[in-house]
This record gives sequence, C-alpha cells and structure tokens, in this order.
Amino acid sequence: MLPFRVAEPDKPAQDFFSSSMASPKKKLQGLVAATITPMTEHGEINFSVIGRYVDYLVEEQGVKNIFVNGTTGEGLSLSISERCRVAEEWVTEGRNKLDQIVIHVGALSLKESQELAQHAAKIGADGIAVIAPFFLKPWNKDVLINFLKEVAAAAPALPFYYYHIPALTGVKIRAEELLDGIQDKIPTFQGLKFSDTDLLDFGQCVDQNRQQQFAFLFGVDEQLLSALVMGATGAVGSTYNYLGKKTNQMLEAFERKDFSSALNHQFCIQRFINFVVKLGFGVSQTKAIMTLVSGIPMGPPRLPLQKASREFTDNAEAKLKSLDFLSFTDLKDGNLEACS
Repeated sequence: MLPFRVAEPDKPAQDFFSSSMASPKKKLQGLVAATITPMTEHGEINFSVIGRYVDYLVEEQGVKNIFVNGTTGEGLSLSISERCRVAEEWVTEGRNKLDQIVIHVGALSLKESQELAQHAAKIGADGIAVIAPFFLKPWNKDVLINFLKEVAAAAPALPFYYYHIPALTGVKIRAEELLDGIQDKIPTFQGLKFSDTDLLDFGQCVDQNRQQQFAFLFGVDEQLLSALVMGATGAVGSTYNYLGKKTNQMLEAFERKDFSSALNHQFCIQRFINFVVKLGFGVSQTKAIMTLVSGIPMGPPRLPLQKASREFTDNAEAKLKSLDFLSFTDLKDGNLEACS
C-alpha cells in the first residue's frame, strides 16, 4: 500500500501521528508545491495574486500542501521582512483551504533563521524547513546538526524538516548520515526534503529509519516514481504548481498498483521536463510556465536571475500543447504526442 494518500480538494490526508514536542494533526505527505513568489515587472512582490494562486493549486491541480520561500520561491533573494510578509500572506490566504504550509526559514545567518522560525510559529505555519548554510559551510554532520538544532529550538512547537539540496549548497554531508540519531538532538525533527538524484542515499534514509514516522519528501520531480518505489512518502517540487494534476494521476496509479500506467505518467512528465531542461530551465522559466498555464501573472525573477525569453515561453507552450497539458486547438492532430 502506498504510504501516503493523494490530496483531494474535499478529502484531507489521513495519517495522524505525534512526536515529543511537535504534534501536527497529520503527517505531511502527497504532493507539496514549492511556491513561486509573484512579482511585478519592477521586481516588487505582487501579494495581490496569492489568493488566486491558492485557489488554482487546490481546485485545478489538486495540491493542498505548500513549501514557501524555498528555491523556487526565491527565498534567499528576499529580505527578511519580505519573507515574513510572503509567509503571512500564504498562511492567511490558505486558511481552511490548504492542508499544510511549511515555511523555509534557512539563511546564512543563524539569528535571521531563528527570527524567521519564530515568525513562522507566530503566524500559524504547520512546519519549518532549513537549508544548510552555504557560504561558511558546516564541514561535518555534528556541525550541521548544531546549526539546525538552534533554529529548530526557536520554534519548538513546529515540526522541523531538513532541506537537503547539495547541488546548490555545496554541502555534501549525506542525508543518511545526518538522520542517524537526529531526533536525539532535534526532538521536533519530522523529515526531510531530499532534492538530490542520489537514490542510494535516499533509499538508505528510508531503510534505516523504518521505525520512525519521518516524512521522506522527494524533490526531483522527474524521478519521483523511482523514489516512490524506494519509500518516498511525498514530494516537494516546482512542477506541481502546474503539473500537479498529472502527477497526482501517477500517484493514484501507483497506489492501486497499476505500475504500467504510473510509468506512462512519469514518462509523460519527463518528456516535458527533458524538453525544457535542454532549453535552459530554472526559476525564471518556472515563473513563465506557471503564468502561461495558470493565467496568474508571476512576473520576472529578481536579479541576478533574468526573465525567461519569449522564445523559451513559445517553445514551452508548444510542448505543453503537444503533450495535452494545455489546450491544443491551434495544433494539428498530427503534431500531438498526448500522454494517455
């Protein structure tokens, strides 16, 4: 049986659990959208569209969990006050609509990270996540845990998640090693967002912690099916903003043990991701695609990132239509490669 339930607009997730300090009503599971931070053409945050954004995720994509101010949300490019206000807006607009709102509070400064953690608790977030500091880096597991412990202690009532993304942080401490005995040091630890392609490391995280009620949230969207086989209990990703419905179909097929259909859905998603990766794919391009698919203006990214080119957007639109992810009325049937 699949270890999590697919989120449905009118059916909350089921699994309940508790821990020594943090006791959320339900385990974080299923799809979690790594939210984009909407901006105006002048680079200011466009708070006015977040309410529409929440409704779009829930009603159109079937995604009811979010991860705010992470990589996709340009969290490290925002000021502390901006990060606080973005978090507040998501919590306010998501009330009684979203299941769980996890706020990424990682920062290079321990004090700033603690301030953000305290703020997340104050506004009623459902959890916090922290990335490894990546300028002056922790050089071993103990040093990293000491940093994470101090942040978690600033919000002792909230579940704590480690955000593992070594390709961006340059911190190569294996997640398997980090998890060994982690709740002895961080009682509120409830899981990790694993944004790496090392399935050996991920698999050992699951295998060596089977007695724990950890959330194993995979963060490489195009490899999610492989992670499900290895025991992922959920997934955090940028494509769930606009491919959540398609990915939920894959999860449903996996849950009913229709592995052939699940594989077809994963291949379909991979066709699109593979296409845009070859064009150059990142936060800027994610914003352009989300604007295109949802109709909600996401605006440009903040410097040093550059706005996605018109050529990229046109090519991505054509690919989405060919895969039947968008209306394809302007394409001839012969151009379709729609996924069944």
